[in-house]
Amino acid sequence: MERAESKTEVFETMSEEETYKLGERLGTQAQPGQVYTLIGDLGVGKTVFTKGFAKGLGITDHVSSPTFTILQVYDGGRLPFYHFDVYRIGDVEEMEEIGYEDCFFGGGVCLIEWADLIEEILPKNHTRITIKKDLEKGFDYRTVTIEAQK
Repeated sequence: MERAESKTEVFETMSEEETYKLGERLGTQAQPGQVYTLIGDLGVGKTVFTKGFAKGLGITDHVSSPTFTILQVYDGGRLPFYHFDVYRIGDVEEMEEIGYEDCFFGGGVCLIEWADLIEEILPKNHTRITIKKDLEKGFDYRTVTIEAQK
């Protein structure tokens, strides 16, 4: 199996605000057609990061995790923003039912929480963001790894 090329950056955040600001910075750099995957345990700050990302896109709407609806679309920013939370996906076919391909391959930006659950349908070129806690370094400490898959 051929290994994908990747570029990896690792950031440390010491507060929710820093995690939010990192998301915001990435949102300001987002381009049409980009897909970001967001991986991390419950409570690591995926939604905080996503709120910052949305702010970086210029979205002023309230952003929350679409755990039960799977997809939330925000049109108020410089690009359409497709926020997925696939935690409750039982089968990849459910993604087809909501029309994921229009989002993944359209002119907006996708951010997919729990994306490791749908890896088989992710585009080859995506950016994987992993957020991890390390309680030994403090309650609010996070390591955020951003890896561009090619």
